[in-house]
Amino acid sequence: MNRYTTIVIIFIVLFFITKGNAQEEKPVKVVLITLDGLRWQELYTGADSLLIENKAYVHDITSLKSDFWRSEAKDRREALMPFFWKNVTKIGQLHGNRNVGSKVDLTNTMWFSYPGYNEILTGVADDKNITSNSKVNNPNKTVLEIINNHPEYKGKVAAFGSWDVFPYIINEDRSGVPVNAGFEVLKGKGLSSREVFLNLLQDQVPSPWSSVRFDAFTHHYALEHMKKNHPELVYIAYGETDDFAHDGNYEAYLKAAHNTDNLIKELWEFTQQDYFYKDNTVFIISTDHGRGTDPLDTWKSHGKNIKNAGQVWLVAFGKGINVLGEVSNNEQLFSNQIAATVAKILGIEYPIEKAGKPIDVIVLPEK
Repeated sequence: MNRYTTIVIIFIVLFFITKGNAQEEKPVKVVLITLDGLRWQELYTGADSLLIENKAYVHDITSLKSDFWRSEAKDRREALMPFFWKNVTKIGQLHGNRNVGSKVDLTNTMWFSYPGYNEILTGVADDKNITSNSKVNNPNKTVLEIINNHPEYKGKVAAFGSWDVFPYIINEDRSGVPVNAGFEVLKGKGLSSREVFLNLLQDQVPSPWSSVRFDAFTHHYALEHMKKNHPELVYIAYGETDDFAHDGNYEAYLKAAHNTDNLIKELWEFTQQDYFYKDNTVFIISTDHGRGTDPLDTWKSHGKNIKNAGQVWLVAFGKGINVLGEVSNNEQLFSNQIAATVAKILGIEYPIEKAGKPIDVIVLPEK
């Protein structure tokens, strides 16, 4: 074998190695999550000093303070949401702490759930058509529908929610996106033993609310679906924080936030052990609206007449996300940018002209 032949063989081998590596590069997956009505104040400063000792909102003050009260805000928030503050800060970005100059806001003027979810999922505020929480099919296409009807992602999208309005927000019939929400049980053939058990248990555990189930059911239905079907885009909408707040139960509100932090940790750890998602998944997490802060009693409420209820937050971490930790520079982001950001991560140009633009710091991270 002469020198020329050896060089040619080396180039051919290198070509096929490079080609093989390129073929192994898999599209990034996205897990989009919302925590209904969780205030940025609790996320960034932990338990509220004005609420945690208020007997009107807390049954067992001593126990709650033992769990979640610390003298420093950074310690309080870590006690409340340890996964976010011990792990996510090391692998992603947290936006919306207005105390350090980071702002995230709604663009809709309604400041309650259906308009908030419509904005997050479609990228466009619709104050004309989305004016209530009624079970009316959304006339707007969500990013879930757009991705699900893209040739590369057909049938690879799924949604799970604690609130029974989500099939209408996502427009399940038109979009073709399977939505399990409210008190729906899973139907069909091939259910896992865990799914069968969840169906049974959900019917046997009464919820304190008529339209919202406990988040544990939403979570485990979603997790089982991810294990079995490996959707490329999954949306999970937790709801307990909002409903406990409406009940005026600050104790349960904090415990729900703490529990959801742990559920998200479980999801992340699953994706990092599963062959389909490992080292190739992005989590984007936000909320549909804020809550009142002044006067104090408005922490239970939201809506256009509640001061500061349009203030929200945004968290992103995972594959390719620049590690910025808690963002403290002056910035202004909006919830209407989330849909296009999800599409951009999945390699799809978002077709809704009036939608907010992708968030550059997420999809075009600094090198």
